[in-house]
Amino acid sequence: MINETVANMKARMVKALDDLRQELATLRTGRATAGIFDHLRVDYYGVPTPLNQVATLGVPEPNLVTLQPWDSSLLAALDKAIRTSDLGLNPVNDGKILRVPIPPLTEERRRELVKHVHKVLENHRTAVRNIRRDANEEIKHLLKDKKISEDDERRGLESIQKLTDEYIKKIDEQGSAKESEILGGH
Repeated sequence: MINETVANMKARMVKALDDLRQELATLRTGRATAGIFDHLRVDYYGVPTPLNQVATLGVPEPNLVTLQPWDSSLLAALDKAIRTSDLGLNPVNDGKILRVPIPPLTEERRRELVKHVHKVLENHRTAVRNIRRDANEEIKHLLKDKKISEDDERRGLESIQKLTDEYIKKIDEQGSAKESEILGGH
């Protein structure tokens, strides 16, 4: 029963870490990546659709992203979605393809992004701690219902804490990497 609780907890922590990776990938650094558009949606026949499902995204240069829509009538909608986003980018529409130059980040914008990264990291650390709390409560209920011994409870709580520490460390490593990417501009 303890192993089941720990396995369930680990699966939830893996999801939290994956969510963190996805959220960090959408943050703009000084370098062009197609991932910065992952959170943007475009109106495709009345349905909000992710950009990468209506266009081919490319990164031909370190400071340029290209979007080639599969349906050329979407060019204006793609342009609008990028301009109205929080990315601060201005695409160039040549009638067939959108070219999105990625300007270097200002020092002020870098600091704002780092603050945002810290907020995102803290939210994910909190999620991991909440998962730990739920697992600890499950173990304590098992003891209370006399389904496990006190030694089993102690071992279960120790393995839960070890797993929590491991995932908090992974979150911190992801954050440090993203922070250096933002501050270093690479």
